[in-house]
Amino acid sequence: MTVLALRDLTIRMAGRTLLDGANLQLDPGRKLGLVGRNGTGKSTLFRVLTGTLQPDGGEVRIAARARMAHVAQEQPGTDVSLLETVLAADRERSELLAEMESGDPTRLAEVQERLIAIGADAAPARAATVLAGLGFDAEAQQRTVKEFSGGWRMRVALACALSLEPDLLLLDEPTNHLDLEATIWLEGWLRRFPGAAIIISHDREVLDECVDSIAHLDRGKITTYPGGYSEFVRIRGERMAQQAALNEKVLAQRAHMQAFVDRFRAKATKARQAQSRLKAIEKLPPVIEVAEDGSTRFEFPDPPEVPPPILTMYDASVGYGNRTILSGLGLRLDQDDRIALLGANGNGKSTLAKLIAGKLEARSGEVKRTQRLKIGYFDQHQAEALDPEGTPLSHMQAAMPPQATVTQARSQLARFGLDEDRATTLIRNCSGGEKARLMLAITTRDAPQLLILDEPTNHLDIDAREAMVRALADYKGAVVLITHDPHMVELAADRLWLVADGKVSPFDGDLDDYRAWLANRAREDRREARASKGDPAAPAKPTAASRAAARAALAPIRERVKEIEARIEKLRLEDGLLERKLSDTETYSRFKPADIAWANTRRAAIAATVAKLEEEWLELSEKLEAA
Repeated sequence: MTVLALRDLTIRMAGRTLLDGANLQLDPGRKLGLVGRNGTGKSTLFRVLTGTLQPDGGEVRIAARARMAHVAQEQPGTDVSLLETVLAADRERSELLAEMESGDPTRLAEVQERLIAIGADAAPARAATVLAGLGFDAEAQQRTVKEFSGGWRMRVALACALSLEPDLLLLDEPTNHLDLEATIWLEGWLRRFPGAAIIISHDREVLDECVDSIAHLDRGKITTYPGGYSEFVRIRGERMAQQAALNEKVLAQRAHMQAFVDRFRAKATKARQAQSRLKAIEKLPPVIEVAEDGSTRFEFPDPPEVPPPILTMYDASVGYGNRTILSGLGLRLDQDDRIALLGANGNGKSTLAKLIAGKLEARSGEVKRTQRLKIGYFDQHQAEALDPEGTPLSHMQAAMPPQATVTQARSQLARFGLDEDRATTLIRNCSGGEKARLMLAITTRDAPQLLILDEPTNHLDIDAREAMVRALADYKGAVVLITHDPHMVELAADRLWLVADGKVSPFDGDLDDYRAWLANRAREDRREARASKGDPAAPAKPTAASRAAARAALAPIRERVKEIEARIEKLRLEDGLLERKLSDTETYSRFKPADIAWANTRRAAIAATVAKLEEEWLELSEKLEAA
């Protein structure tokens, strides 16, 4: 059985042909990533699938009684609670329940059977779980929709689609309004989702981890590739290379035969052979254009070095009005730091970024910045303040010093792919991605030693995100990054800071460890929720005293682990010095053989000691992990 089938589908918009006889088939449980350059018609195809736009030719077949869900543009602000809003989004369930109350008695059995089929009884629990995963706790779920901002309402709209558990799910950039924590949750949900899905996303992690095939929309056709996005890039690259090689071979054969025809066509003795060559040329395979997507390139200016540390906080706190958001901040930044901030939206990541950038003053404590430190601060909402009647060039000229030339302004824009034509396009005609590039160009115009990037990838496509990762790798300044894109965190950040519970602390581990930490915290929250409701199956909640006792019991182990690490580092430093001496040829002429023998013996002893210390460290670390 097929959930969705497209047959010779043709779609035209404003005189342009977006799809020309395209075909696609989606079976139950399959998850498809829909990719293609901006403007190729991905979102337009979704409008056809949802019935808001009629195709110009061909047909769309959706399986009978298949439940389809897609995300609305934004959930309107109403006086209805989030939980009731999500439940009401399942119109079929609501209509069936109403029919059960006052419907035809002869249909009750049929209605009840359908309610069971769509899991109507489990809908409230399912809706609550989805809302919790998207960042709404039990208290927030009872608040009205109108109390939340646009970005949070988009999460409600997403929850409405997910909680249906449809047979066919359509998602267009589902992570755009999510934080990293909600994105990680959504990835896990999609992997477990039993239905079929088509996902448009610029998030490479989603396209690698959550789909089993890629549909590439290019030049009016849809071509499917097995696997995720990385596999698609590999296979497509190989196919393009093969086609380019075939084109080269065909062109060489054609040139060779055409040269024979041109040379001997007029000679009577060779006329027959010339005609034969002409027929052979006609039978050669066609030369198919190999359309390579242009490689996007970003370039951050190299900043001058400043003395370390570039920024230090001593017991600082920050907040708004009478409310303190973060306190007890003792942090240090150096010019080679690459730090990503973890923590759910609302915990204070953007507040910390503004404190570092100097946009907010510390309420208490001290924030020290090194002299001559320049900070580039990218805020995801800055693009909203751009003059729609201006151009990227006029905005860049206004941001640069008065003595800066037009050429310098254009050069800075070109670092982020805003070429001559795009530089003079009116802002109101620029795409979200072009506005983001402009803001990056403005942010880095002074070659800052510290870049603070708050959701810089929201409107960037996959190529542009990869270009940013490469540019950050080459950048010679410090980076503080807030992003919902796990792929960027893994490639661009060396350290993680967790912003939670009013504090900021280093997170010891990588994103996989953070995923495990989130899962464990969610389990603890559910356990505490059951315990607060008097669930006898819930384990006893640890008391503050028991937690303190547990920490005290583990304290000696932690101290020993730190001692071992310091000892190993010191021994390795000594071993390195001995190795350099022994590798220097002058050592053997300056020192006695006994001294050289002692150095070799000492290196052997160091190696044996380090091996024993590492074994003890591993054993103690396992005890800590088990605890």
